[in-house]
Amino acid sequence: MSEVTDNTRRRELILALLRDPRYSPMRPREIAGLLNVPKSERGELGAILEELCAKGLATVSSDGRYARGREIADGVFQGNERGFGFVTVDGEEDDWFIPEENVGDAVHGDRVRVVKVQEGFRGREQTFRTVGKIVAVTERNTSCVVGIFRKNKIGGFVIPDNRRYSFDIAIPLSETRGAVSGQKVCAQIVRYGARPQGRITEILGHVNDPGVDILSVVRAYNLPTDFPEEVMLEAAGTPAEVSAAESEGRRDLRGLLTVTIDGEEAKDLDDAVTLTKEDGHLVLGVHIADVSHYVREDSPLDREAVNRGTSVYLADRVIPMLPHALSNGICSLNQGEDRLALSCLMTLDETGTVIAHEICESVIRVDRRLSYTQVQAVFDADPTVLAELSEVVPMLLAMRGAADLIRAKREARGAIDFDFPESRIVLNERGRVVSVEPHERNRATALIEDFMVLANETVAEEFRWMSLPFVYRVHEDPAVEKMRELSGYVANFGYRLHVSDKVHSKELQRFLSKLRGRPEEPLLSRLTLRSMRQARYATECLGHFGLASRYYCHFTSPIRRYPDLQIHRIIKEYLHGRLSERRIAHYEAILPERAARSSMTERRSEEAEREVEKMKKAEYMHGLLGEEFDGVISGVTSYGVYVELPNTVEGMVRLTDLRGDYYVYDARTMSLTGERTGRRFSIGQPMRVMVAAADKVSRTVDFVPA
Repeated sequence: MSEVTDNTRRRELILALLRDPRYSPMRPREIAGLLNVPKSERGELGAILEELCAKGLATVSSDGRYARGREIADGVFQGNERGFGFVTVDGEEDDWFIPEENVGDAVHGDRVRVVKVQEGFRGREQTFRTVGKIVAVTERNTSCVVGIFRKNKIGGFVIPDNRRYSFDIAIPLSETRGAVSGQKVCAQIVRYGARPQGRITEILGHVNDPGVDILSVVRAYNLPTDFPEEVMLEAAGTPAEVSAAESEGRRDLRGLLTVTIDGEEAKDLDDAVTLTKEDGHLVLGVHIADVSHYVREDSPLDREAVNRGTSVYLADRVIPMLPHALSNGICSLNQGEDRLALSCLMTLDETGTVIAHEICESVIRVDRRLSYTQVQAVFDADPTVLAELSEVVPMLLAMRGAADLIRAKREARGAIDFDFPESRIVLNERGRVVSVEPHERNRATALIEDFMVLANETVAEEFRWMSLPFVYRVHEDPAVEKMRELSGYVANFGYRLHVSDKVHSKELQRFLSKLRGRPEEPLLSRLTLRSMRQARYATECLGHFGLASRYYCHFTSPIRRYPDLQIHRIIKEYLHGRLSERRIAHYEAILPERAARSSMTERRSEEAEREVEKMKKAEYMHGLLGEEFDGVISGVTSYGVYVELPNTVEGMVRLTDLRGDYYVYDARTMSLTGERTGRRFSIGQPMRVMVAAADKVSRTVDFVPA
């Protein structure tokens, strides 16, 4: 072992000793004896102790005894363009604030070690309980920084798209790869510090070339695009249709009237539904593509699916978890074709309660591929659609009745429904935005949500009570402290949110129902959501607070989510009696890491999808510079007001553009009031604005009062 490695290991051992709750302050020779450090190496031990004291990780008393230093933690650094940042600390609800002078050479995305230097800090818009100082970067996370290249005489520099990198990256002439000014590039940082230096690893194209904008986001989030050759070879060997041999031993459900209900553009159809009546009860069938039949554990396909974790949907393209031969082919429940499925058949009583169920391997055939628009037209009694879909109309109407019962039960127990407006972004063949419009949910989309949630709950409950290794979708109760902060805030708007030692979902449901249709609904709904914990995957069944469900998993989308594929394997091994002690031990060993990785890849895909949406909205509004729109104030800060347009685009009117008065910000009521005129800007107030600027790189839209 090298001297450097030896000292690094010794440093970690000393830190572990100092953090041990049983440790009492000791002198160096006592520490040396405890760690079996030879006398010849005690000089190095003393140097390590001095280094730890210098970093705040240890303290030394007047009589030479060493103790644990200030509170230390590990986490991920989130940079800010103004130089300061935050650390999302492992296992803690609240971020630590890192002032610019305490950032060191850490950059956005690095894993870091921090020490607490101050309790509590009140920023302009937010209060932080902990102020920290970064003392070490434990893992760099900047393999690719995407930005615009600008050439100069000695090479050039890259201006990062993500302004959380609060610096430009100098590129020597020998490392430019021939890039020219205005091209989007990937740069790797090779030297950190006040003036980072890097090298260009990939030229993506000119900033105005079609598709380069979305490709830039793909590279920035390190999203895998092309499948490795061995994965494509395995996918190519997948059969194009189901054979008679594959159907043997499965429940034959091809005689049931079966439909899929999805968006018009969907190509990976992984769930189908049926509804029949047996012995006076409705039997709801949720049939999910049996992807695990084709994707074997630890095969090239499976390893790549683990790596990707989820499919990613970016405006005009999908980055699938599985190759198209599977996701759009044999695993897609296409109309008129036999398909292998894993079916959850649930018998419902007159209240919509599941009184019996069966999970089985099946073979199905979809009779009609329906869209949400078609099904909603049936519910609206459109005569043309009723005639066109006459053979499935009775079942669809019965499904609506069953879904109403299921939803009513879920709402009665306190399920929370956040109804935020979603956007539909339409692009032309060159990838340019044609329109941005709200994407409305309707009763047809809700129906499928209701059925999928019920199947997920039913499967999770069965396997929880069997105490077998499993992956659950968990949404833990909110932190009481966070809810108390929210309660104090909403009181400024005249609402009462009761918070005791435990937060009940029914209380939040009641509060959100009072917001419906009110001007402050968008703001307070978003604040409520941010006050709750994020849903994640876990091997413990911890319940789902938002759905008010004790048991929940993701069973219904194995084409695009790895946890669903993972639990399908477990379910099938159980059905075939193959869950031996060896296999149980195997799953107990691998599932914690699989759950954590799936949570990480889900966050990554969500962030990338949000970035593309904001970027395309800014692009669209750039084509409308100078035009006026009626909007609604959706947020108020000390530096301006946010205005949301009917098409879901949100932009800012800066304080400097509110002319004719000096405006004072009231954080309690989130309002701006003019000192001279008394004019007030507050949440929900209508405001006519003109588009003043829009920037794709910063993903921002600026308005001025019309």
